[in-house]
Amino acid sequence: MRIIKRNPFGHILFLKKWLIRISGFLSHRRFRGFNELKIEGSEVIKSLPDNNVLFVSNHQTYFADVVSMFHVFNASLKGRVDSIKNVGYMWNPKLNLYFIAAKETMTSGLLPRILAYAGSVSIERTWRSHGKDVDRQVKMSDISKIGIALNDGWVITFPQGTTTPFKPIRKGTAFLIKQYRPIVIPIVIDGFRRSFDKKGIRIKKKNILQTIEIKQPLKIDYENESTEEIVKKIEFAIEQHPSFLKVLSEKELKIQQELNAKRQWV
Repeated sequence: MRIIKRNPFGHILFLKKWLIRISGFLSHRRFRGFNELKIEGSEVIKSLPDNNVLFVSNHQTYFADVVSMFHVFNASLKGRVDSIKNVGYMWNPKLNLYFIAAKETMTSGLLPRILAYAGSVSIERTWRSHGKDVDRQVKMSDISKIGIALNDGWVITFPQGTTTPFKPIRKGTAFLIKQYRPIVIPIVIDGFRRSFDKKGIRIKKKNILQTIEIKQPLKIDYENESTEEIVKKIEFAIEQHPSFLKVLSEKELKIQQELNAKRQWV
């Protein structure tokens, strides 16, 4: 009988739990204190099965995006709809929650290594390496690792593979969806680029309203839809199609107006 419980990647669950707890307690004020996090649609989280769920999101910082999602998901599972009030929800976090990240990013320092142990599925990017454009084949071992993570639980991915807005969706995400047939949940985030540095570690500006919108599952015909059609669905779902440029400007104006109104009451 195995005394020390591990996940499929060999990570000790007791250690992973404490890393998530500590990271959650230390990061909470970044989303409810220095800045404010507005959440929409988190009731979707409680209705999801325990595994084979893929979250697809736009990307604004290396780490703050995914840390905020750990907060929102765990709070929702504890019954806190659209709220991360009272960080006690991090005491018993969901341990089969993973996020896909570049291997070079997750080995670039102590903090990334800690976050990697807490839930990273680290892969080698096929299009970029150490700041330079490359063109290399997908490693089948990386695809298998993502499949293992989906089989075990939930996986967060940023299908553009970059924090630059309105970049194309990588076809690899569509291949994963057709191969493993997960429930696909789109997420749209905003405000993180203004409040954090690019890594999402240093607070760049305070009193910024950050937003996370969790949408209903995408309707996907795994058998008949092409990868191009799935890519297009994701592009619109996470609001990264060029047609959203005007919508984004209007949304940012509305967010700023809400923040200004809130300050008048503080």
